[in-house]
Amino acid sequence: MSSTVEKYFDSIDDNKSQPQSTIEIFESEYPELSNEFKEIQSEMYEMFARKHMDYGLNNIALGGDIINNEDDKKFSLTGLAIRLTDKISRLKNLLVNGRNFVKGEGMEDTFIDIANYGIIGLLVGRNKWKK
Repeated sequence: MSSTVEKYFDSIDDNKSQPQSTIEIFESEYPELSNEFKEIQSEMYEMFARKHMDYGLNNIALGGDIINNEDDKKFSLTGLAIRLTDKISRLKNLLVNGRNFVKGEGMEDTFIDIANYGIIGLLVGRNKWKK
């Protein structure tokens, strides 16, 4: 067993009355990674908020009723899949060419967009994409 797994099971044995959560163990063992992950989540949320204040919710709903109409929801999710494909193509191109021509839209922004589209897909799928 790896030392991390052993520490996890040792912590459970030592604290049977109050076991540590996976998050507590992770944050204790990997504080720098944990903090950076949270910082990236904050950056993602900020970009999500800025873009959706500019675009509005209909940009994802495509004018349909994605809460009550399964065909509209599927159409919205298809649009998200196309946008994700575009972003992945952009990422591949950035990696191959090693340069970008749109100022302010480099690899980090592309990764954030990909992650945010994934979350938007979950929001649509869970019927949370509404006013």
